[in-house]
Amino acid sequence: MTDPLLAPDQIDALRTALRNAEFTPQGVADYLGETAGGALGRGEFLAVRHTIRDRGDNDPRGTLIDLFPTGGTVSEKAAEAAFGAFGLAGAISTGLVEKVGDEVRAAIDLSPYGDDDGDWWVLSDLGSDVRPGPVRSDHVLGIGGASVTLAQSTVRPDVRSALDLGTGCGVQALHLSRHVEAVTVTDLSERAVRFAVTNAALNGFSWEALRGDLAAPVAGRRFDLVVSNPPFVVGPRRSEADRMVYRDSGREGDGICAELVAALPDLLNPGGYGQLLANWLHVEGVPWEERVGAWLSATGLDAHAVQREALDPAGYVALWLRDAGELTSEAAARRTDEWLDWFAENRIDAVGFGLISVHASGSDQPIVRVEEAMQEHDAVLGPEVAAWFERVSFVRGADLLATKFVTAPSLRLRQHASMGEDGWDVDTQILAMESGWRWAQEIDPVTVALVGGCDGSVTLGDQLAVLAAAYEAEPIALATVAIPLVGQMVERGMLLPA
Repeated sequence: MTDPLLAPDQIDALRTALRNAEFTPQGVADYLGETAGGALGRGEFLAVRHTIRDRGDNDPRGTLIDLFPTGGTVSEKAAEAAFGAFGLAGAISTGLVEKVGDEVRAAIDLSPYGDDDGDWWVLSDLGSDVRPGPVRSDHVLGIGGASVTLAQSTVRPDVRSALDLGTGCGVQALHLSRHVEAVTVTDLSERAVRFAVTNAALNGFSWEALRGDLAAPVAGRRFDLVVSNPPFVVGPRRSEADRMVYRDSGREGDGICAELVAALPDLLNPGGYGQLLANWLHVEGVPWEERVGAWLSATGLDAHAVQREALDPAGYVALWLRDAGELTSEAAARRTDEWLDWFAENRIDAVGFGLISVHASGSDQPIVRVEEAMQEHDAVLGPEVAAWFERVSFVRGADLLATKFVTAPSLRLRQHASMGEDGWDVDTQILAMESGWRWAQEIDPVTVALVGGCDGSVTLGDQLAVLAAAYEAEPIALATVAIPLVGQMVERGMLLPA
């Protein structure tokens, strides 16, 4: 078992100090107010410090906000008061803060974090936005957009076991601890594992923590839920000495994501779920959907991949150099040349960002869907992901013609029309969801009539019989077109069994 960064008595003392200072998400929001709180969320630290100084009360909460979220410096006296029984000496000796002349500043990050169901504290390395310059090679990433996205997209069944592959500082494991009896975390980085077990202890949890590459530490074991926010950044294979472990896997291209997907069948218990954030290559002449679809089809599991964003090579390289604080470093030009040359040599014209979810349903006819969702969608998607798997299971086993359907409460019909000689002419009609992924698809007048008749009173087969007569269509031909279309609308939650 890896030792935490702090001893048990130090963790207890630090937790007490943070509670006494009300250094929580709500406490920080209450202290700063709407304007300064918004500035903090945007990384506008000078405005936050102005608010702290302007209040002039120099209380522990203000000191902790100045020290950690903004990376400022405070007096030794203020720090001593803020850390309470933990003490400034304890904060310095454990590497939480460091002296800078006569003042004190954070040496690692300590962030209050949470959601509507509660909150925690998270220790990690300081980001390049707080400490400019390239981060260390074994940098342990804190709370960021990717970790929040995965947490909000994870299904949340009450289960016995879960695995957080590549845990980093343990953000996913904190969420898992709410609904999982036994949580296991792994990471290649010994330093990351130490941060994770410290965060577990600080928040009153105990996780099995194992060091190793990907699934190697848990070979032969299975779990009810597997999540991973891996080092998915794509590019040339980097040597151990030339990579940052939080983003660079040591695999070439998108090999890390393909490898993780391939590992999921042997990691999941029957009925289990696996989810990971992924980047994938758009190779010239090869649809990205085919590449990712091949990964998923090989698992034999129900699977759904959704691309939420895509960047061209130049934008992609700049994003990750900026993230690691390398964009203005002396090595930035070399890194950029190597990276862009690799993209060109491998005919890569874009990189996709997305979410992959699988379900070990046990079906011998697994359903795989790969699609794009660039549209605005709900922030919290976990319930929608779980519902998608339930719906595809229904479609697979149901007699759709014998089923009565109703429209989803958030389904809307949008019409686009242009002015003609006799008034408005409808050009396109679009069915759109206003919840979940917020899918939208163009439909024809027959489908408009079909969906409009889904009030739960008659079966789909009876509806099609009426429509065939009304549109003078062959019933079999109409059913051949309608059944897969209705199946897709059920998968997307537009139509629901009555």
